[in-house]
Amino acid sequence: MFKSTVLAIATFAAMAAAPVSAATITTLFNTGTDASNTSVAGIGAVDQHWTLAGGTAYVSGQNGVFPVGTNWLAEDAVSRWITPAPLAGATLDPTVDGTYTYSLAFSLAGLSPGSAFLSGRYAADNEVLFITLNGTALATNGGGGFAAWTAFDSTGASFLAGLNTLSFTVSNFGQASGNPSGLRVEVGGTAAVPEPQTWAMLVLGFGLVGFAARRRTVVVAA
Repeated sequence: MFKSTVLAIATFAAMAAAPVSAATITTLFNTGTDASNTSVAGIGAVDQHWTLAGGTAYVSGQNGVFPVGTNWLAEDAVSRWITPAPLAGATLDPTVDGTYTYSLAFSLAGLSPGSAFLSGRYAADNEVLFITLNGTALATNGGGGFAAWTAFDSTGASFLAGLNTLSFTVSNFGQASGNPSGLRVEVGGTAAVPEPQTWAMLVLGFGLVGFAARRRTVVVAA
């Protein structure tokens, strides 16, 4: 029994000491992008990854046409604006004053949630009230505007082993004077993944513990 306990302790100690590598969280996507995280083309497309209050968020702007590229940051191949309406604009956007929560669901399957970290930047019209991860507000939380980027990260946040949800709640006001609303986010992250030798040690360790236990049973029975 003593030898089995020693083997178990040694195995877990080896796991703790074994190196881990950082892997990119591939299920994080910028707003207005496709499966390869490249901006989609056209106007009025449904965002493939971000949702608006559980429903549809639209990729709806066009550079050089109000508000994109005139008031809002110009779009590029990395990200695009998403809005509540299929076409953003002073008279064609039916967005009313109030709050709009956009969310991205991403998975950490196969990764260590305790080591996960994400960071990025955002712009919003009119502003972001708060940013949450799995319902908990981030330390770098809220503010910003539509003419410049604002940085954020997940410092102090708790990740889950499986599905996680990143949300931005945007405030829109001034609609009486023709004020569209939208959000643009660029985000990336990493999380640790155990090296192959770590798992090999774990399997070997449990095998040795099992062998020792069976051998002791045989000796006692004899």
